[in-house]
Amino acid sequence: MEKAYDPKLTEDKIYELWEKSGFFNPDNLPKKTLNGGKPFTIIMPPTNANGNLHAGHALVMTIEDIMTRYKRMRGYKALWLPGLDHAGFETQVVYEKKLEKEGRSRFQVPKEQLYKEIWDFTQENKKNIENQVRKMGSSCDWSREKFTLDPEIVETVYATFEKLKKDGLIYRGKKIINWCPKHQTSLSDLETADAEKEDKFYYLKYGPFTIATARPETKFGDKYVVMHPKDKRYSQYKDGQKINLEWINGPITATVIKDEAIDMEFGTGVMTITPWHDAVDFEIAERHNLEKEQIIDFQGRLLPIAGEFSGMKILEARPKIIEKLSTKGLVEKVEENYKHIVKTCYKCGTLIEPQIKEQWFLKMKPLAEPAIKAIKSGKIKFIPEHYKKIALHWLNNILDWPLSRQIVWGIPIPGDESGDTFDTWFSSGQWPYASLGFPKSKDFKMFYPTDVMETGGDLIFFWVSRMVMFGLYNTKKVPFKTVYMHGLVLDAKGQKMSKSKGNVINPMDLIEKYGTDALRMNLVVGNTPGTSLPLDENKIRGYRNFANKIWNASRFVLMNLEGYDPKAKIVLNAKQKKILADLQKQVKTVTKEMDSYRFYSAAEKIYHYFWHTFCDKIIEESKKGLSPEASEKERKATQHALVEILATNLKLLHPFMPFVTEEIYQQLPIRKKKECIMIETWPSGAK
Repeated sequence: MEKAYDPKLTEDKIYELWEKSGFFNPDNLPKKTLNGGKPFTIIMPPTNANGNLHAGHALVMTIEDIMTRYKRMRGYKALWLPGLDHAGFETQVVYEKKLEKEGRSRFQVPKEQLYKEIWDFTQENKKNIENQVRKMGSSCDWSREKFTLDPEIVETVYATFEKLKKDGLIYRGKKIINWCPKHQTSLSDLETADAEKEDKFYYLKYGPFTIATARPETKFGDKYVVMHPKDKRYSQYKDGQKINLEWINGPITATVIKDEAIDMEFGTGVMTITPWHDAVDFEIAERHNLEKEQIIDFQGRLLPIAGEFSGMKILEARPKIIEKLSTKGLVEKVEENYKHIVKTCYKCGTLIEPQIKEQWFLKMKPLAEPAIKAIKSGKIKFIPEHYKKIALHWLNNILDWPLSRQIVWGIPIPGDESGDTFDTWFSSGQWPYASLGFPKSKDFKMFYPTDVMETGGDLIFFWVSRMVMFGLYNTKKVPFKTVYMHGLVLDAKGQKMSKSKGNVINPMDLIEKYGTDALRMNLVVGNTPGTSLPLDENKIRGYRNFANKIWNASRFVLMNLEGYDPKAKIVLNAKQKKILADLQKQVKTVTKEMDSYRFYSAAEKIYHYFWHTFCDKIIEESKKGLSPEASEKERKATQHALVEILATNLKLLHPFMPFVTEEIYQQLPIRKKKECIMIETWPSGAK
C-alpha cells in the first residue's frame, strides 16, 4: 500500500472498477447474494437538467447510496434508478437569464428555435450532472437511466391525461389563476411564495360607504359593494339595491351584494370587489352570477377601462390615481406602513397578478381521497413522522390544480390550441411507475411499488403527495412504502445558501480538496431526518483525517500479515474472544440503526469504534502479539483477529465511505477473486 491515501488518485479508478463490474445493475448481481430474489428499489429524484449539482443534491446522493449499498450487501436485488428532469418552468427561467446576458428575450425567439436551444442546453447539462453524480460515488444503475422527456415517459403522461379526461377529472375552464407578468405564465398555488410587503393603505369614499384597499389601481371596474348579511351597521341596504355615486373616472351605478365571505372585523366591513384580479372576489362573483371585467393586462399594465391611466404600469399609476381621487374628495385617510402578505413568483419574486384565463384544470379531491385513506392506514411510513400530518392537512384542503403553463419548454398538452405545456409536476408526479415502464414491463412488475422515496421536506406538496395520488390512481398501489425527508443543507453559519449572499458551496470543490468519502461522512453524521444541516469545511477536513486513519490502520494490518493463512486453525485467547464478541455486538447495533434509517447514528458509532477502539486500543495492544518474541500460535491468532476486525469494519463503513473501503478491500488477503466489497455480505457478527 502507498504510504498515504490520495482520493484524487483513487476515486475515478474505483468508480470505473464498479461500472465495469456491472453490479450497479441488479440483474448482474451474483445469485448467491440475492435475498431470495427480493427487490429493493429507490427511484432517484430526477435532478433538474439546468445546472450543476448543489449541496442539497450531494445529500440526496449520499443518503440514497447508503441505503442502496447497505441493501445490496444484505442480499437484496437492489435497484437505484437514476434520472433527470426537464423541469419545465424552472429550466426555462434559467435559460431566460442566459438569454438576458446575451441581450436576447425569449419572446423574440421563435418557439421551435427556443425549444431546440433549451433541449441542447439540458443535454449538455445532463452529461455534466451525470459525471457529478458519479463523483459522489453513486452506485445507481446507469443502464436504466431516464429523462422526463424520454418518449416512453411522455407516452405514459399522455395516457394518464386521457384517462383523467375520460374519468371526468380533467376540465377546461375560465377561472382565476396566479399570473407572473415577468415570465408570462400561470403558476399553481405551490409555485407562489408569500412575502411581507409594506404599502400604504387607502380608505376611500364609495358613495355612502368607506372601503379600504392597498390596490386602488384595481378599482376602476368596481361596481359591486359587498357586506355581510348579518352586519347591523348596513342593515338598511338591501341585496341588489342600486346606488349612484361618483368614482375615479366619473359617475357609476353600484349594486349592493350581501355575502357571508365578508369579514365584519376587517376595515369597515364593506368592500368593493374586483372579480378578475382577486380570488375571493372571483368566488363571490361566481356565487352571485356577477360580471367580471379585466382591469390589468397580462403585462401588468392598465387597460382602457382606466381611462387616462391606460397603458401605465401599476406602481407608476397608483399615486396618480390617489391624487385624482383626492381632488374629488374621495380619499378619507391614508394609513402609512401597512404590512401585509402578498403572493410572488417563487422564481423571480415578481408580484403575482391574479387573472382570469382559460386553462386545463385537474379535479384533485377524487384523487386525494384514496391517498388520505392509504396514508391514514399506514401504507406509507413517513420519516420524520410529523410529515404525515403535514401531507394529510394539505390533502384534506386540496384545491383543483391548473395544469397549463404558457411556456415553450415542457410536454405539450395534447389538443391545446394555445400551445400550452403541462406543469412539470404533472409528469414528475408520475415518475415512480413511469420510469419503471408502467404498465407492462418486467421492471414495473419486479420493482414496483418502490421501497423508499428520499427527498427534501420542501417537496411534500409539490411532489410527494402528487406521486401518492397518481400512483394509486394508475396502479392501485402506493408508489413507495417509506418517505424519508431530509432537511436543507446550510452554510457553516447555519444560513440558507443563495447566490445573492455569495455563500453557495459547490460540493465538487469540496471533493477536490478533501475527497468524496469525507464529504459524505460530514453530510451524514449528526444529520437527523428533516433537520437542516450546516456544511462546515472544518468537519469535512476532520473526516478526511478519518479516511487517512482508516488507511494507516489498514496499512499496519496488511504490513504485519507475513505467513498469514486465512484457512489455518486458530486458537484465540480469552481477550481476543472478548474483542470479537464486542465486535459482534457493534455489528448488531449498527445493523439495527441501519434498518431503522438512523444512518446518522450508525455512521457515528462506526467512526468511534474504528478510531477509539480499533486504532487506539486493539492495534496498540496487538503489537506485542506481532513482535518477533511472540509465538507462532499467538502471532496467527493476532493476525486473524486483526483481519477479522478490519474486514468487518470496512464492510460496515462501505455504504458511508465507499471509495477508501473499496481501495483497501482490493488488497485484503481474504478478498475473493474479481469481486468488489459492494457485493460482500453484510457482517452478521464476528466469527
